[in-house]
Amino acid sequence: MEELIDVLDENGNKTGEILTREQIHKKGLCHRIVVIAIIDEKGNILMQQRSKNKSKNPGKWDVASAGHVSSGQTSTEAAIRETLEEVGIKVNEKELEYILTYKNKENVEEDYIDNQIYDCYIVKREQIELTDIKMQESEVEQVKLCNLKEFSEIIKNGNIMERDEFYKKIIKYLK
Repeated sequence: MEELIDVLDENGNKTGEILTREQIHKKGLCHRIVVIAIIDEKGNILMQQRSKNKSKNPGKWDVASAGHVSSGQTSTEAAIRETLEEVGIKVNEKELEYILTYKNKENVEEDYIDNQIYDCYIVKREQIELTDIKMQESEVEQVKLCNLKEFSEIIKNGNIMERDEFYKKIIKYLK
């Protein structure tokens, strides 16, 4: 069964309409996304490379996890679910440090419009063991840890998901 998502108004309030992910993107309706960066005590950021089979931004790098907030879920519930699904890391609500919310609307292709409100979180961990990561093969190609310099270089090269507002906050957080 396809994931159902709450349609939002431009202020982020639920309209009461619930549609499939495909319907929402086809109509360009507003909906919520969560983005989670996991950072260790040395300032390394867990990065994932998106699956090369993804329809949007295949093979690009991203922070630990990101995804749609399913109908009836809170932003934090979705952040916990997405992090467990994509990289196999269990986080709890207390670990999620809210960083910012921003909007983005873009026409990805003819029948695919992103009209999203992003809730961004940072999770701080003592250490991140790459051998403990359980990648969701349909979503994630590979993972790696990046220090601030490497992270900045990936951004500069443009081989990363466009999340500039969040990346600026992560860099500020690490300095």
